[in-house]
Amino acid sequence: MTQRTRIETVTFTRPFRLGGFEVELPAGEYCVETDEELLQDISFPVYKRVMTLLHLREDPKRPGRKQTLTIDPEELEAALKRDKAPLEAPAEP
Repeated sequence: MTQRTRIETVTFTRPFRLGGFEVELPAGEYCVETDEELLQDISFPVYKRVMTLLHLREDPKRPGRKQTLTIDPEELEAALKRDKAPLEAPAEP
């Protein structure tokens, strides 16, 4: 089966969370890697997403140690939309 990998950089302007992970991640740029495989027996090329990885930024307290999370791409899209939405003004008493 033919496989391809797409790599993109996403930017968060505010700290964020992804479903399934308790830790809040800091704002900044993150590398997202998506593996896809070519579906066979179709008259035109169609790729199916197999896995999406979010590469975490290196912790300055632990240089050289890198972490990667397997994520749901729909949750990533939702987190990016929340990040781009304007902040709500605090309610006045």
